[in-house]
Formats: sequence, C-alpha cells, structure tokens
Amino acid sequence: MWKNVQPAPPDSILGLTDAFRKDQNPEKVNLGVGVYKDEEGNTPVLRCVKAAEKELLEIQVSKSYLPISGDPAYGDAVHRLILGEGNEVIASGRAATAHAPGGTGALRVGGDLIRKFNPDARLWVSSPTWANHNGIFGTAGFTISNYSYYDSKTRGLDFEGMMADLGKVPAGDVVLLHACCHNPSGVDLNAEQWQRVAALAAERGFVPFLDFAYQGFGEGVDEDRFAVEQFAATGIDVYVASSFSKNFGLYNERTGAITVITPSAEEAAVAMSHLKTVIRTNYSNPPAHGGLVASLILNSPELHAMWLEELGGMRDRIRNMRSALVQGLASNGVKGDFSFIEKQRGMFSFSGWSDEVVAQLRRDNSIYIVGGGRINLAGLTSSNIDYVCAAVAKAMK
Repeated sequence: MWKNVQPAPPDSILGLTDAFRKDQNPEKVNLGVGVYKDEEGNTPVLRCVKAAEKELLEIQVSKSYLPISGDPAYGDAVHRLILGEGNEVIASGRAATAHAPGGTGALRVGGDLIRKFNPDARLWVSSPTWANHNGIFGTAGFTISNYSYYDSKTRGLDFEGMMADLGKVPAGDVVLLHACCHNPSGVDLNAEQWQRVAALAAERGFVPFLDFAYQGFGEGVDEDRFAVEQFAATGIDVYVASSFSKNFGLYNERTGAITVITPSAEEAAVAMSHLKTVIRTNYSNPPAHGGLVASLILNSPELHAMWLEELGGMRDRIRNMRSALVQGLASNGVKGDFSFIEKQRGMFSFSGWSDEVVAQLRRDNSIYIVGGGRINLAGLTSSNIDYVCAAVAKAMK
C-alpha cells in the first residue's frame, strides 16, 4: 500500500520540536512550540490540578463512559468561564456545550457541524492565522479565504483592512476569529473594535467562530472573554472553541469544549442533538480525566482561587519576558524599535526576524523558531535571555 506513497512533510511546529529534542547542544532554546514553560524551562503541573487530581482519586468510583457531550457539570463550568456568571445566555439556555478533545477537537467538531447543514459555506481566517486552522477546516471540506489582520509595517492591527474585508463576507459564511492572544501575532482587537465586528456580523449575517485557546493569558479571565460576550449579546448564531491546555496546563489531557450559542433555548437543544451525532461518529465520547479535573477546580472556591493565582503568575512571567527581550535586544545593539513586543498579548509575538535570521539562529546557536519569525515568549527564561539576545544581535548584523 505504501510502496509508491511519498512521506508526508513534518508539521511545521511539532516537527521543529522533534528536531529540538535531537539537538545535543546544552544551550539549545525552543521558542517554537506553543507550550508554557516556567523559569526552569519546564511545563509544570499546576498545584490546583494536583489538588483536584488527589480529590478525584478519592471520590471517583467508575471509569465508565461519559455521555457523548461530556459531564454536564463540565458544560456548566465552561459556560460560566467563557460567558461570565449571570450572563443572559446562560439564564435563557441559549448555549449548547460539548466536551471535546482539546481546542483542536472543538474546532473540528464545530466545522463538521456547520458543514452538515451549510456545505457551501466558505471559511474566512485572519492573515496570518495558526497554521493548523487551514488543515483542520480544509480537511473538514471548507474552502478557505483570508481577511486582512496584521500590518507588518506598523507591527499592529490593520483594523480598517479587516473591516473592509469582513464587510464583503456573504451571509452564511463563517469567520474564524481569535478571541484573545492572537496566534501567531500577539496583536488583539480593543473593546470598541470588537463591538464593531460583532455589529457587522449581525448586520451581514456571517457566522462568527471564536477560537478561545488562551483565556487568562491576555489581561485576565474576565477581561479576555469580552469578545465572546459581545457576539453572544447580538442574538445571532455563534461558535466558540475553548481549551484548557494552556490556562490549566492540561496539554496531554486534551481538554476542550465546543459551544454553540443560538438565538433561543429551543434552537440550542436542536444544536446539541446534532453535536452529539457529529461526535458519536468521530470519537463517540470524550476523555474524562481532564474535564473532571477542570470541573472540580472551577466548582471549588478554594481551588478556583488557587487557579487564578497560578494563572496570573504565568501571565506575569510572560509579560516580564517580553520586557526582558526588548531590553536585551537594545542592550546588545540590535537596530530597530522592538517596543511592539511589549504591547502584544499572550504567548506569541511576530519578531520581525527574517527566515534567514531564523535559520542562522538554529544552525549556529540551536535556537528554534517557527519560520516567519513567530516566537513563544514562554520559552525565554532569565538563564537563556542573554544568550538569545546576543545570538540575535550576531545574526542580524
């Protein structure tokens, strides 16, 4: 079967990690893969997660299958997290949520659900976007188009270009939006801009699909859900793919959710019935452990408070690394204004470094960066920041 088949190319990001693991240089630095690292360069298990797992070990009495849509308590916790306590959508029952295997699984389930009833819908993604968006939705059968987003000259948002492009999106098409901490640019919309995009969606009739993978890594848990709240308040159909990989550190537990917000409770019930059919023919029902852990944390005042504290620590560390990088580049004489890095949010930044610089950093210094110059700030530590800045200065001479 495979004799005349060419090998598939490695994933642009995960393939980079494989190369990093094989590198024997003791000073190697991975700024590619989107995984949080602490000051020691480790991806930690949060204290609140350890505590919840200990409790779960004591109270769990069965490993039987979860329902197709997951544990109902998990769905309720997701609603409160992405919409906020007391949100009208929750009170009126306008949201249907299913536990999905990670944010990636949530995106695919949402895409399959849309394709089931609107096979002619086109998907619009930001330019640039997370590379896997094209793979996920292309494999689901969507034709994909781009809308303007990042301005490489200003290192900021091309909002007018974005609005001009979205103003041409036909009714029924799907627009994929990063709810916060845009990947890969780190450039987000402000509150007024989100309000204008939500109003445009209601006016044009396109379907907003929010990728919400980094709640809490921008300004805070409450602040980062602003976009979701704005779209939900319009009363139109909205899709939200959320993930607990980053903000709970539950990477290998594959813990995410797909939420469909509808104009009425009756429509939400219909949406849930079809979500279940899509899931049943894919992975049947979700993995339990991560969702049960997240539910325990979000439903316990003590564990919830511990989580917010730990999440705040991760957010502050990334901010500190942004500042350290800007200062380190300046002190090493790298030409240019890199202050834009401090203005961006989340784990990622477009550094502006060319592919030639990226290649030299890998070849000469074992510093691994995704092509295009996207860097993961969480890969920087106080012990490697000087090494990285000096290497960049040499490569950019």
